[in-house]
Amino acid sequence: MNPHPDLRYIALAGNIGAGKSSLTGLLSKHFGWEAYYESVDDNPYLADFYEDMRRWSFNLQIYFLSARFRSMKGMLQVDRNFIQDRTIYEDVEIFAKNLYEMGLMSERDYHNYRALFTEMSDYLKPPNLLVYLRAQTPTLVRQIQQRGRAYENSIRIDYLERLNNLYETWIEAYPYPKLIIETDELDFVNNRDHLGQVVELIEQRLFGLFDEG
Repeated sequence: MNPHPDLRYIALAGNIGAGKSSLTGLLSKHFGWEAYYESVDDNPYLADFYEDMRRWSFNLQIYFLSARFRSMKGMLQVDRNFIQDRTIYEDVEIFAKNLYEMGLMSERDYHNYRALFTEMSDYLKPPNLLVYLRAQTPTLVRQIQQRGRAYENSIRIDYLERLNNLYETWIEAYPYPKLIIETDELDFVNNRDHLGQVVELIEQRLFGLFDEG
């Protein structure tokens, strides 16, 4: 998958409730770029997963991996700039890893899952810029409650905290261009100045003179 070299690809990363989907839409509108969203509302496993994580963890992660890979194939085959809501790397390094470490995914399933991702990875292209939306657990809980998805009512605080810890480890080691945005004091959905701050940070990294890692 080799898109035109002049085209740009931004990906938003962050925990559940960090505001990725909302910001994806706002940035898509601002830049006039195509938006690609995570498959959530049409996910056939998500509600069952939150009711019984051990039973449905492998099914859920395989669904996400397949859907994300299929989406990336589509994105990288069109001649358009685009913005992606969550990356395939997070599925592997954050969510599946957390389920395995919590004993909610068997070792056999986890190694099978990672082997499948390894085969896929040769066909992947990292984004020109990864934007990590860092949010503390109270912020995540508040925003999850505000959006009111019934199946998310059973998400535990310690589960979110474990994900946050894995995100911090992952983003520290992420080897490609990245931008970390502290979102606890930002309301980019309702405050145009806050959105402007985020846009300015992204534009500086994408179009500035210096390309920092």
